[in-house]
Amino acid sequence: MVKRFWNLRGETLSLAQILAVVCPAYTLFGYNQSGLGSLVSLPDWVKHFPEIDTVNTEGRQASYNATIQGVVIATFTLGALPGCLSCSYTADKFGRRPVIFMGALLALIGQVLEASASELAQMIVGRTILGAGIGILSGTVPTWQSECSSSKNRGKHVVLDGLFISLGYMLQAWINLGFYQHQTGPVTWRAPIAIPIVFALLLMFSIIYLPESPRWLVRQGRTEEARITLASLRDISEDSPDIIGEISGIENSLEDTVNSATSLKDLLKMGEDRLLYRFGLCILLQFFQQMSGGNLISVYSTTIFESGLGLDAETARILSGGTLTWKFLSCFVSFFTIDRFGRRFALMVSGAGMAACMLGLAISTSFPHTNYPAQIISVFFVFLFNFFIPIGFLGANFLYCTEVAPIRLRVAMSSISTANHWLWNFVVTMITPVAIDTIGYQYYIVFTCIAACVPITVYFLYPETMGRTLEEIDLVFRESPSVWATVRFAKKNVHEVEVVASHTKNEVEHAESVDPSIEK
Repeated sequence: MVKRFWNLRGETLSLAQILAVVCPAYTLFGYNQSGLGSLVSLPDWVKHFPEIDTVNTEGRQASYNATIQGVVIATFTLGALPGCLSCSYTADKFGRRPVIFMGALLALIGQVLEASASELAQMIVGRTILGAGIGILSGTVPTWQSECSSSKNRGKHVVLDGLFISLGYMLQAWINLGFYQHQTGPVTWRAPIAIPIVFALLLMFSIIYLPESPRWLVRQGRTEEARITLASLRDISEDSPDIIGEISGIENSLEDTVNSATSLKDLLKMGEDRLLYRFGLCILLQFFQQMSGGNLISVYSTTIFESGLGLDAETARILSGGTLTWKFLSCFVSFFTIDRFGRRFALMVSGAGMAACMLGLAISTSFPHTNYPAQIISVFFVFLFNFFIPIGFLGANFLYCTEVAPIRLRVAMSSISTANHWLWNFVVTMITPVAIDTIGYQYYIVFTCIAACVPITVYFLYPETMGRTLEEIDLVFRESPSVWATVRFAKKNVHEVEVVASHTKNEVEHAESVDPSIEK
């Protein structure tokens, strides 16, 4: 008998997971990451928080206030960093669901403190707690989602993370604009901050009634529960050969890694599992996501249009809403291509496109603000950039990090690499306003050079993971002849990889029979 969650199973259960957990979690991510960026110049905001007033101050005072303002906005990231890192311990010890619930609870508390703040100190505390909650969600939800998804649809499911992040960006842009145009007083900023509380409440309620990761259950020795959960997710009998085979694969993968990965220190060692190589892939991918310009365009699009191009405040906000809406729509390209053309193709196309757009933006913004054609071209490249980034770096990066990690260190590797994402997010958030004001178009050249490295690095170092179970991906890394041969080795079909693994295992067993002192 197949156990049901909310009386759902199969594709319907997977859809419920996406709509009730993934959607609110990543909408909170996108909404709150840039939520204060367009609020800090509002009259009532300045009245409540004069310590960060950059509208009615000049000279040294304005410069000091701008620095404090950047720190206040960036406290979200400072909270997200330790929150995400904590998942490397908590999600393995307590399970994916309890940690997701805690992340939603912290997000709820942080948003309530922000929306009710009358002093800057309360705003800072609220934003830090909110960041910790979002950091926990960003480090745990992709792992939970990938471990519950089948290899056939895992790409589509996890790429939806990027779509929902974009939805959060889009909602905050239009909601902030709506209150900016039609309201006065505290409601202009308190209401936009309070609205996403609904998503946190939905997430807290939903995760209680949805399945735990079957791979975490197997690791805890709860194999029967894992079998029932997998049967519910796949909508087949728990005695089906497919379920038995998948459970067996999970157990074998866990057995193979249990002795070779005993602590986080092992992430810095190569070993037979090539953990350092895998960890490096994840760290570099999340670095590319931030330092190719993703956060720059999403969070500071209003600043780019207003300060960088010299447009008026209302036009800048309208264009910002437009470009973030276009980004949301562009996410559907990745949804339909990630499981058809593969992860490598998506990452290389995305990186090359971002590099070209940043180069175009650097050239067009080098002209004076009075050059109207240059302004139009700059706006065009911002929109074009928001077409390319969702293809590979607004969901696929989180997906890939969960795919290449071994089961025993999956949460640790995913959370630490995502924490690296938040670290560079903090760097970009802090330096962008000053960089745009001081070095102008040269700032975009930095992002051009970094983005140009993406297709080259992916081509030589990142093996394809599309269409394989997580256990088969683990096998590819362990059985490839060398790090440099892993990309080529991954092109072999599943049967060939299994043959190589079986042959290697037989050689080891033969050697042990000849010399029992040889360790496995």
